[in-house]
Amino acid sequence: MSAYEGAPKPAYYPETDHMGESMIQRLIAELLRPLLARFLAERGERAFVGADQFLYWVEGDPTYRLAPDVYVIPGEDPDAAPRSWQLWTLPRKPSFALEVVGRDVHKDYEDVPCEYKELGVDELVVFDPDAGDSARNRVRWQVWRRVKKRGFVSVFRGNNDRVRSESLGCWLRCVGEGPHTRVRVAVGEFGDELVETDAERAQRERQEKEREREEKEREREEKERERAARIALERELAALRAKLGA
Repeated sequence: MSAYEGAPKPAYYPETDHMGESMIQRLIAELLRPLLARFLAERGERAFVGADQFLYWVEGDPTYRLAPDVYVIPGEDPDAAPRSWQLWTLPRKPSFALEVVGRDVHKDYEDVPCEYKELGVDELVVFDPDAGDSARNRVRWQVWRRVKKRGFVSVFRGNNDRVRSESLGCWLRCVGEGPHTRVRVAVGEFGDELVETDAERAQRERQEKEREREEKEREREEKERERAARIALERELAALRAKLGA
């Protein structure tokens, strides 16, 4: 008999699975992930912000897995490049996860919160880009949070344009409509100030540099006008002195 005969086969942990993911889910995640990463970094927090990677939470059983649209694991290297996460190897579990409701509405509304409860996430936000007057029994935002002595419970369900994330310390705001619907990071007491995207920041900095250049050009032109006026005045005075002395 082989020495390996009868030995348990090592578990295989797939890296990700995008089946069933809609384009709007991908676009929302692609915008929100770097926004959150920069927001947390600029606030001095060390955390990994990922998207669409499998998180496994039961060692030896790869069927216990979730691939959040966006998630945060505190304390991990922000520049890490994992193919997937085996949470039992980490000192801390994810503090935040965002799920965008896709084609399987029942799964995202009913099953997903139960699965995240098992995973151990501190806060789950479910965003439904198709919620509206014509979508009965659907809401834009649902928030579950781990509350002391109560466990993992629903703390908000509604159609506001924004919700407060306690784990992130910021607001999440719905902007745009239809296929242009996105989720943005916002700050301020009521979430009125959107955190800039990289493109918006670059554009603002270009505009500020252009305004500075224009201001310096105006100052140069003003000094040139003052110099010309002074020279003209000096010439007039010189001519007047010459005339008086003649």
